[in-house]
Amino acid sequence: MTRTTSSSPPRLSILSESLSSSISSPKRRLVLVVPCAVLALCIHPTTSHNLLNRISWAFCVYLEAVSVLPQLRVMQNTKIVEPFTAHYVFALGVARFLSCAHWVLQVLDSRGRLLVALGYGLWPSMVLISEIVQTFILADFCYYYIKSVFGGQLVLRLPSGVV
Repeated sequence: MTRTTSSSPPRLSILSESLSSSISSPKRRLVLVVPCAVLALCIHPTTSHNLLNRISWAFCVYLEAVSVLPQLRVMQNTKIVEPFTAHYVFALGVARFLSCAHWVLQVLDSRGRLLVALGYGLWPSMVLISEIVQTFILADFCYYYIKSVFGGQLVLRLPSGVV
């Protein structure tokens, strides 16, 4: 029995090229991590917790706001998003929207007391801004997802300017 080897299918090769060019470079990963770290050093909670804990919390909030960008870049480079990936990213978008709505409603319901409980200064505003940024990052993808679903397409095709 002879086994023949063949080159990878074109779709797989496009994906691997996209992955290697998008996120493999340490320099590209630092483009997201370093600004989040600097922002966390400058703007963090003013609670009574240990300073390292407060900075770590802020770093997590800021990094979470932009953490989906590499995935969106990969999907943009491949131009075609498989259904299970599209469903997952859409679910992330819905979860982000609901989380953002929750925070806004909690602030309104508490008449601003929640912001005081988070600390003072820029931190409470930055938490809300981070939620809103992450929601808007995913909103564009969600728009194309809904458009694709209502159009009856199983595979989502993204235009080049989504991210």
